[in-house]
Amino acid sequence: MGGVTSTNALTLSGALADRDAWSAGGVCSIERTLAVVGTRSAMLLLREAYYGARRFDDLAHRAGITEAAAATRLKQLVESGVMRLEPYREPGRRTRNEYVLTERGRELFPVIVALMQWGDAHLSDVPGGPIRLSHAGCGAEVGVALRCAAGHDVGLEETVASANSASAKS
Repeated sequence: MGGVTSTNALTLSGALADRDAWSAGGVCSIERTLAVVGTRSAMLLLREAYYGARRFDDLAHRAGITEAAAATRLKQLVESGVMRLEPYREPGRRTRNEYVLTERGRELFPVIVALMQWGDAHLSDVPGGPIRLSHAGCGAEVGVALRCAAGHDVGLEETVASANSASAKS
């Protein structure tokens, strides 16, 4: 299976091999994901949700963003299905909503962990990073790794990109 490869890049194969014959614009899953979570405020709100924050004031304060920015981003995260609103009521108060991660939101956790790992490795003043993630079941460190379905760790140069047969039909 022929393909175009270069140092520090994945291999483009099949219909993708001719880089000038196609564009990822508008159909790229990375682009679509960034439209949902590609702002600093969205990522910080997700971080705080993973740490357990659920209420608007707590999320905005802990993320260090304005209430206006938090309101905008939380609305977008709800509309995109990453979070959902769950009503709660404190005694003597009106009913309000908490922001709860949906399955879609929980599936973004490895993305946040990968960003954290990269920051720990390249930007942290603390060796290993300021926060250690570990498995509650055994205590081993938690991290993100790129693996094929057969269980092999895979690097950038060992990855081949080809058009999905389902996308070629549309």
